[in-house]
Amino acid sequence: QVQLVESGGGLVQPGGSLRLSCAASGSILSIYHMGWYRQAPGKQRELVAHITHGGSTNYADSVKGRFTISRDNAKNTVYLQMNSLKPEDTAVYYCNAVMALNIVPRGPYNYWGQGTQVTVSS
Repeated sequence: QVQLVESGGGLVQPGGSLRLSCAASGSILSIYHMGWYRQAPGKQRELVAHITHGGSTNYADSVKGRFTISRDNAKNTVYLQMNSLKPEDTAVYYCNAVMALNIVPRGPYNYWGQGTQVTVSS
């Protein structure tokens, strides 16, 4: 019923930038919260950044000042602009969205993307 499709990951040198995108599609009535999480090898999945429908944001301390989350409600899409990347940012990045659907019950429902690899290395 709902898909979250991520794009924009890849290999980048330390100090470089990447922009991740995540587009939601399906029988969506409204998306409440959207966020980005990451999971490095051998570590637990952690919150990177989160944004509400109204645009309020919060970030992990480790990415504050370097990453920016934004969303386009008309396109059901969330973005993560990552600047000044460090090797410790290497991880699989997952998109998350909490939403109401055009079904009964309407929700809320929680969905995850398939993940996109970000590797920061020289």
